[in-house]
Amino acid sequence: MACTTILVGKDASYDGSTIIARNEDSPNGEFNPKRFIVVKPDEQPRHYRSVLSHVELDLPDDPLQYTAVPNADTKMGIWGEAGVNEANVAMSATETLTTNERVLGADPFVERVPAKGREGEDGYEPEIPGGIGEEDFLTIVLPYVKTAREGVARLGALLEEYGTYEMNGVAFSDSEEIWWLETVGGHHWIAKRVPDEAYVTMPNQLGIDEFDLEDALGDQEDHMCSADLAEFIEANHLDLAVESTTPFNPRDAFGSHSDSDHVYNTPRAWVMQRFLNPYDEVWDGDDADHRPMSDDIPWARQPERKVTIEDVKYVLSSHYQGTPYDPYGQLGDERTRHMFRPIGINRQSQLSVMQIRPYRPQASRAIQWLAYGSNPFNTLVPFFPNVDSTPKYLEDTTTRVTTENFYWANRVIAALCDGAFRSTGNAVERYQEKTGAMGHRLVAATDEQVARLDAVAPEFDADNADGDVDPMDPDEIVAATRNAEVREILAAANQTMADQLKEETEKLLDSVLYTRSMEMKNGFHMSDF
Repeated sequence: MACTTILVGKDASYDGSTIIARNEDSPNGEFNPKRFIVVKPDEQPRHYRSVLSHVELDLPDDPLQYTAVPNADTKMGIWGEAGVNEANVAMSATETLTTNERVLGADPFVERVPAKGREGEDGYEPEIPGGIGEEDFLTIVLPYVKTAREGVARLGALLEEYGTYEMNGVAFSDSEEIWWLETVGGHHWIAKRVPDEAYVTMPNQLGIDEFDLEDALGDQEDHMCSADLAEFIEANHLDLAVESTTPFNPRDAFGSHSDSDHVYNTPRAWVMQRFLNPYDEVWDGDDADHRPMSDDIPWARQPERKVTIEDVKYVLSSHYQGTPYDPYGQLGDERTRHMFRPIGINRQSQLSVMQIRPYRPQASRAIQWLAYGSNPFNTLVPFFPNVDSTPKYLEDTTTRVTTENFYWANRVIAALCDGAFRSTGNAVERYQEKTGAMGHRLVAATDEQVARLDAVAPEFDADNADGDVDPMDPDEIVAATRNAEVREILAAANQTMADQLKEETEKLLDSVLYTRSMEMKNGFHMSDF
């Protein structure tokens, strides 16, 4: 998938939360309707088979409940993409990355080989399943981990056992840490903890630019990797450092710096960091420290001010505003305006921004902010994941076009607005601001409700994630009852958000449809009476 990711450490975010966010973009020429769902333990498969690669594996028998944003059409698999489990671990999978021929020659992808001939006939060769990939990751990892670090370890072990057929970038977070994992060839992987004071920008290109192998193979304080990575690097001459004292650079060793990267990938990192660090360096002109085609744009850096949810939405909606590269802008010319791949692109499926708030009780700590469709024309609103069901407006996405669900309403709005960016822009901005403010108000009001409940009942034990309650222990009974009441409060808040969202989205659709109808080329100023 062609996607864009931003990760924000807890000391870099506006409220001390960890924030991981990713646009899920479909390949060129495809559009994937998405649903927002809750997967309960009894709905989680115990034996899993991938639709694309046909790999099969048994899954543990003790899954946690979790959210996901799967495809509405499952003919190509689940594609869960982004979610938060009931232990408040968030996962986003996957940012498709690029690599190079040296890596693939040393550790090829594990691709499915179809059967040849018919079983029982001479010359028959059975199918060879492929590895695991984006279709599978969320389903086979998120329900089984209670920390971000555990997420890295589980996915890493699965990659070593089954391999993968693509290059992947996967984010995990809990209230304390964010980890970023990148696959290296078919079976190898690296992972690095995002510095608390920093943010990370990731287009579709292997990104980690400094890695401590000694830590990864030892204490694993901030780095993890596949067990034989050092031998793999040495045997295949992958370390390109000129000086032995230079820190190992995975981007040079495992990544790519192709001509297509310079129009598709690096400009996206450039424009995100240009917005979040506008004064730290020169971004434009002949004296720029980094240009859109620069290969050395940092993987992580400290922002000039704390990063908000709105900042995350803005950079993941970017179409190079204020530069000659904006397809809707008036700077530059027709050549420059279509030179680079925008972040906010037409074939966006969904955006999930997962915020884990350390200052809130375990039961209401996580928020999964959601947007469907093309980001320049949609809105980002909050939903609490620790619930038993999601609102139908976001869950019941069909493969049939209908404005009765959030996904298709956004797709229609974007298609109408694209050709009339200036005349519809004010309506879109008002919609985004109003719904965003509604979301923040709803979160604050819901937090207050939960706080009032906390005053009369203890919080459910976070370590008792399977929900088992001792019927002889009055405290556990009270705690379990309290947890159920919190879920009801959160579900009611989600439904309120969905109802208000539907109302405002329909108003926007009405407005932009009127504007576009009045601009039709077959209009005429003389009117009938």
